[in-house]
Amino acid sequence: MAHLTLVTRKSAAPASTEFPFSVPAIRSLARLDLSAPVTFFVGENGSGKSTLLEGIAAAAELPTLGSDEVALDRTLGAQRALAATLRLAWTKRTRRGFFLRAEDFFGYLRRLARQHARIEREKREAAFGRPLPGREDDIHSGTHADEVAAEQYLEAYDARSHGESFLELFQERVRDGLYLLDEPEAPLSPQRQLALLAILADGVRDGAQFVVATHSPILLAFPGARIYSFDSAPVREVAYEELEHVTLTRDFLRAPERYLRHLK
Repeated sequence: MAHLTLVTRKSAAPASTEFPFSVPAIRSLARLDLSAPVTFFVGENGSGKSTLLEGIAAAAELPTLGSDEVALDRTLGAQRALAATLRLAWTKRTRRGFFLRAEDFFGYLRRLARQHARIEREKREAAFGRPLPGREDDIHSGTHADEVAAEQYLEAYDARSHGESFLELFQERVRDGLYLLDEPEAPLSPQRQLALLAILADGVRDGAQFVVATHSPILLAFPGARIYSFDSAPVREVAYEELEHVTLTRDFLRAPERYLRHLK
C-alpha cells in the first residue's frame, strides 16, 4: 500500500549555490511519483538520492532510528531546509514506520542502551526514595550516570553480528506504515540482503511502503519496484536492466580478469 503517493515542490528551489539546492537533481526536482509500494533511489555518491530521502523524512515527521530525531540532528540542517520546500501527498497521513540511515544503526543501539540505563536508574531511585548522582543536562558528555551504565547494555545489544541485529530490527518493527531507508545493504552480506528482500515482501503484504536509497543490485531487483536514477537532472525513472550498477556487476562477475588486469 502506498501511504505517500507524491512529492512536489511547494516553492521553487532558492537561487542558491548552497547545499542541498546546489545538487542538480535537487534543484530541478518538481514532481516525484511515489505511488508504488517499493521505490528505489539510485545514483552515485553525491547525486542527491540520500539528501532527498532525508528531506522527505524531515517533511513526513517519521520517527528516526538513529542517535537523534531528524528535527534534532545537527547534521541534517540542510535537509530540513529542503523539507520546507516539499509538499507531500498521502492516501492517508501516517506517522507509523521509521527513517533509518544504516550508518546510524549503532547510534540507535546506543540510544536504546541509554534508555535502558535510565529506566533502571529510575527504578533504583524509586526504591531508595531519592535521586542518584548524575545530571540530565550532561547526558551526552560521557560522564553522566546513564551514559556510563549504557555501556553494559550496549554490549548485550551488540553481542551478535551487526547484520543479525539489523535484520532482527526489521523483522520486529516492519508493519503497516512508511519506511524510509538509506543504504540498508551496508551491514548486510549478499545472503542477508536476500533475507531483507523477503522482509520487504512480507511488509508490503502487510500494508507497508518502502522508499529506499541504495547501491545494491540485489535489493534493486525487488519485483515491481519503481526505480529513480539521480545520476542526471531531472531525476528519471529507469528499468532495472538499464542500471549501471546492474550491468557493471554482471560484467564483472562474468569476466573479473578484464577489470583486475590493470591492478598488476
